[in-house]
Amino acid sequence: MARAVILGGTGLIGRAVATRLLDAGWQVDVTGRDASHLPERLAVAPGLTFTAVDRADARALRSVVAEGAELIVDCLCFTESDALLIAPFLADADASVMLSTKAVYVDEFGNHGNSLAKPVFPLPIGESDPTVAPGRGDPTSRDGYGQNKVAAENALLDSGLPVTVLRAGKVHGEGAKRPREWVFAKRALDGRGQLALAHRGRGGDHTTAAANIASLVEVVAAQPATRVLNVGDADAPTGLQIAETVAGRLGHSFEPELLDDDTDPVYGAHPWDVVPPVVLDLAAAERLGWRGETFPATVGAELDWLLREHELGRTDALADDPYFAPFLDYRLEDAYLLLRSLERKLI
Repeated sequence: MARAVILGGTGLIGRAVATRLLDAGWQVDVTGRDASHLPERLAVAPGLTFTAVDRADARALRSVVAEGAELIVDCLCFTESDALLIAPFLADADASVMLSTKAVYVDEFGNHGNSLAKPVFPLPIGESDPTVAPGRGDPTSRDGYGQNKVAAENALLDSGLPVTVLRAGKVHGEGAKRPREWVFAKRALDGRGQLALAHRGRGGDHTTAAANIASLVEVVAAQPATRVLNVGDADAPTGLQIAETVAGRLGHSFEPELLDDDTDPVYGAHPWDVVPPVVLDLAAAERLGWRGETFPATVGAELDWLLREHELGRTDALADDPYFAPFLDYRLEDAYLLLRSLERKLI
């Protein structure tokens, strides 16, 4: 039985990869700080073993991979130091995967996905397109996140080891700490009818189901190589399409108020409002035989999970998350929509 080690296996992506590999007959060892972060179905799954490991502890990493592994998946490689720490252990694996991000890409104006100014990328973005310069600053800062990811990518790709770097879009799936789809799900649960969307709802920022990442991990495990691959949902939906998909899954429907481009972007804001849309080129992964599923085909599991969490009162914490505040300010939106309605009556 093939063995896989997933570093950070209790998180959103790690869970999806573990589930996919277990279903394919792998023995899966996952690491994390707390076994309670694993969903019950995984915690009791035959073939899965959990080991409490600090990702920064070289001795602990050595102990978990000591028995050898055909595949190592690193969901916690954020800096060059992280990459250099894990590299010696990857030499004994047949294949390895580092999870990276589309935030490494930079447009001709120097803007990236975390810049204050929205980037303007070519459509679609290919793996050979420019990235931010590698850096070793604060990996939690707007600029530092992508810079550190590039430094980590380079350290592993330059090692000559069969490492596949996966650059994902906006990841979604069951167990997300900050489920962006909640922006529209909460509106549906609150019975909101009207929905204002900036840029006429055509903004988009390529979504990536954790399940699609998992299926690509399985493909590259069978075809080891040193390379970079984009990974995203097959359809790269717009904000309007995401809203309609979420509402439909919850048995709801919105009356979209599609705002013109010159409207103050504070009105109708949503997490995917990037114009022109960010779209990843998935051709390289598809040439390996991988086929990603669409957003509607994959988001259902996350929404079902969110509904269960809501019924149990576990989504209350999202109300205190400042990330969601500007997207769910109903008073601001109602005032604007009322003004729009009055203006129409006067015309």
